Amino acid sequence: MAATKVAAAKVVPLNCVAPEQVLALKEPTKGFLCPLSANIYGIDFTEFEVKDCDSGEVVFSIRKDPTGPAMPSAPLDLDPELEAQFRTIQYTFPASFLRFKTVRTALTFRVGPEPLSNFRMIERHYFKNKLTRSYDFNFGFVIPNSTNSWESIYDMPKLTEAQVREMVDCPYESRSDSFYFVNDELVMHNKAEYAFEL
Repeated sequence: MAATKVAAAKVVPLNCVAPEQVLALKEPTKGFLCPLSANIYGIDFTEFEVKDCDSGEVVFSIRKDPTGPAMPSAPLDLDPELEAQFRTIQYTFPASFLRFKTVRTALTFRVGPEPLSNFRMIERHYFKNKLTRSYDFNFGFVIPNSTNSWESIYDMPKLTEAQVREMVDCPYESRSDSFYFVNDELVMHNKAEYAFEL
């Protein structure tokens, strides 16, 4: 299915954003809670797949060239609008996705020369700016200069057919914020917007 990068709200660098603050959010953030340059560990996502756990149906899959260069470090003076465009993706999934009971995501990432302790992802999902579900995953320790696979299982909320129709009829009103922490320090914050097609 399609995934395209889109413009997003301006980057709002904040220091000392704790996981507890992220878990208390009730709506999508207006901007980003850390700059792109906060990724001092060189975390670079190279593969991503989304599929239904029950049927095995793959609804999204993307892979970067494994021999390509790692993501370069962002300059401290990078234009905030360019940074926001880089960090927000639009996805188009089939409407059947909304009826899945459990979703499996598989993520492959590589890191730079520094070890990562307590690598954690918190993901908050919203529809029309109302929180619909929240996930909290801990990868643990990541060794330096390694490539790693991270599989996550998501229990999906049970939706009525009227709710499914509303989400289909309101493309990109479904949004998510993904926050990545190392030792409880926010090092990455990305956004996504979703459309669902019949």
